[in-house]
Amino acid sequence: MSLSAAFRALPKAELHLHIEGSLEPEMLWTLAQRNDVAIPFNSVEEIRAAYRFSRLQDFLDIYYQGMSVLRTERDFHDLAMAYFRKAAAQGVRRAEIFFDPQGHTERGIALATVMGGLESAVREAEGALGLSVGLILCFLRHLSEDDAIRTFEAAEPWHGGLLGVGLDSSELGHPPQKFARVFAMARKAGLKLVAHAGEEGPPDYVWQALDVLGVDRIDHGNRALEDAALVKRLAADGIALTVCPLSNLKLCVVPDMTAHPARRMLEAGLKACINSDDPAYFGGYVEENYAALSDSLGLEEAELIQLSRNGIEAAFWPEADKARLLAAY
Repeated sequence: MSLSAAFRALPKAELHLHIEGSLEPEMLWTLAQRNDVAIPFNSVEEIRAAYRFSRLQDFLDIYYQGMSVLRTERDFHDLAMAYFRKAAAQGVRRAEIFFDPQGHTERGIALATVMGGLESAVREAEGALGLSVGLILCFLRHLSEDDAIRTFEAAEPWHGGLLGVGLDSSELGHPPQKFARVFAMARKAGLKLVAHAGEEGPPDYVWQALDVLGVDRIDHGNRALEDAALVKRLAADGIALTVCPLSNLKLCVVPDMTAHPARRMLEAGLKACINSDDPAYFGGYVEENYAALSDSLGLEEAELIQLSRNGIEAAFWPEADKARLLAAY
């Protein structure tokens, strides 16, 4: 791993992390045993082999299958704490994490169970690890907007503790404009707005996320580079792109890491930052993502620092807290 000790020691923010995607094979196995959930694997090694895939839909299939072992508040607490410990050990001081309530409620898990486990883990992480954490409720875009609205309304008791809402899952065929009403509801409730766009979907999906949903950040956004006017818009408005290099490689968004657009994003004046997405499935947490870019693109330390600074600056966090982390740079 070709990261200097000085860079590794810098405080960082992670803004694109699906907590369900941090379910490591060992924990999946442990929770299946603990909850007596039948899974089509006979060992941790078989689970790890199933984590090898080559496209988004294959990943989503095993991703939702893995969710089946999450049944109790303790499960959600343990899952989140495992991520928080890894993130803190790699210098993350601000984590804004996604969770997918529809992936749990549609299989009979109460939203209160999900929220209870996540919120207790947030409290523990903030107290014991010195992390600052925000929760972003994501809507599954392959489901209907009516279902998203029902989910948002069901989450009303927790709106005050949410940082924002997001949009994830299968992108193609599910444009952002499909969710215009529920995002307007979230905006009215005072929540921040983010959406996956321009990973598999075309640049037009990024335009829709900006102009129809009114998002504050774009998750991924790689394909924005195909549209010069869009690049100019993103740069002028300072819209952050939460980029996930190892995810892009594993899902064949890029053919190899040497083709990753992170440097081109910086050169175009875009506020790109580095994140791990679904680290258990994609082969690494924040540090491994920085290392993969450094090794493959030959990024200078100044470029790595800019990517890291961008993440802190793009966080939905008070300016004084951001300044405190940035002072280390």
